[in-house]
Amino acid sequence: MYEDLPDFCRKPTLILGCGNLLFGDDGFGCALVEHLETHWGVPDEVCLLDVGTGVRKLLFTLCLSPVRPHRLLVLDAVDLARPPGEVFEIDPGAIPAVKLDDFSIHHVPTSNLLRDLREHCGMEVRVLACQTGPLPDAVRPGLSEAMRAALPQAAAWVAREYFGEAASPSQRGRRVCQARQ
Repeated sequence: MYEDLPDFCRKPTLILGCGNLLFGDDGFGCALVEHLETHWGVPDEVCLLDVGTGVRKLLFTLCLSPVRPHRLLVLDAVDLARPPGEVFEIDPGAIPAVKLDDFSIHHVPTSNLLRDLREHCGMEVRVLACQTGPLPDAVRPGLSEAMRAALPQAAAWVAREYFGEAASPSQRGRRVCQARQ
């Protein structure tokens, strides 16, 4: 009945890597998805997507879908004046309202969608963040050394919380989810 819905609506767990790879540390969430795909075995029940700067449309689709995941994890970079490269969980209601690009989870429409998914759609919504270093004023791809060093720690956290006991960093990952069918 719901076979025509995308995988991200039908899988029990959805993990979204957000950010802009063209602006330095802002691309942390996307880089973390790539790290998970290449260094960890992603379980079949997990949909892992690099959504870049397109998270808002996907979240809106989830809000309207008759079927949606039970759990949503957003991976992103933030600036909360912590040491660069520090990995921590933040409450979706506490997402800062400032970020480099216009398509971030930090803007009101997107942060409101996260709260709606949690409060009105019954989804577990969590955000794993990494503190950025200074973000560039112009296009400059690539993570800082502190952010690159944070990738294994953040990946281990995701695996522990979402991949279960069978997860191992020695397993080769694979893309298990399609945004569209």
